[in-house]
Amino acid sequence: MYVVELTFECFDDTTISAVDRAVNGLMDALRYNGQVLGREFPMVMGDGQFHVRAVCPEKDALSVKYNSPQVNAKLRQLSDACLLSPKVKVLGRDINSEESATDEARSWQVLYTTYVHTCSPLRCGETLLPIPLYRIPATFNGDHKAEVKWQTEWQACDEIQMAGAFKAEHAALAEIQDADSLLFRKGWDIRGRIEYLTKVPTYYYQYRVGGESLDAELARKCPKCGGDWLQEAPIHDVFHFKCDDCRIVSNLSWDFQ
Repeated sequence: MYVVELTFECFDDTTISAVDRAVNGLMDALRYNGQVLGREFPMVMGDGQFHVRAVCPEKDALSVKYNSPQVNAKLRQLSDACLLSPKVKVLGRDINSEESATDEARSWQVLYTTYVHTCSPLRCGETLLPIPLYRIPATFNGDHKAEVKWQTEWQACDEIQMAGAFKAEHAALAEIQDADSLLFRKGWDIRGRIEYLTKVPTYYYQYRVGGESLDAELARKCPKCGGDWLQEAPIHDVFHFKCDDCRIVSNLSWDFQ
């Protein structure tokens, strides 16, 4: 990942509120297309300019060739706030984040995230490195808002269940663990859409914790088809189970690792 700075110059008198709406509208569109990561984008003002810092998956993530229709629309609307299109400066590599997967053919990929990840939720099956969303065809309505919103919801549930101090823990856990939950079905459907568009087998990650015993966990069946899916060795030390028919991967319960 790379830290970038976007500089917005004014070409006429404007207001802070107009700039705030225009710039944050653009940053939201970039986020929902996977071109910037995270949800907070600090903005500072100085000498008729506004500077915003963000993290991008790649050096050229903000290239116009990756723009969604929504990003292009927000760029055009900057003039309403008397702002020019932003100048982009790559400040350097973010040493605290993962590198992106290379833009090469892959045999499979997986929709996988946790509450500590800010990178793309789509991962390369061979390396488990994140695949920038703007590299794949838009899933719905011209961008990747569906994947980003799903990731936000999944991470919110994960953080609640990891805290484990509220009654909401069990409801949150059910959403990321139970195959019949609304969040699971939503993510699994998005997975299917990605597979259809990319023509690459795409799997969905089922989180697993709890269980009666190690033997019972090892005997778990696929939650959709009921078939055998235990792997001889865990994939990337994370996925102990993999169903190629239902496109689901899962971990051995964290209680028995």
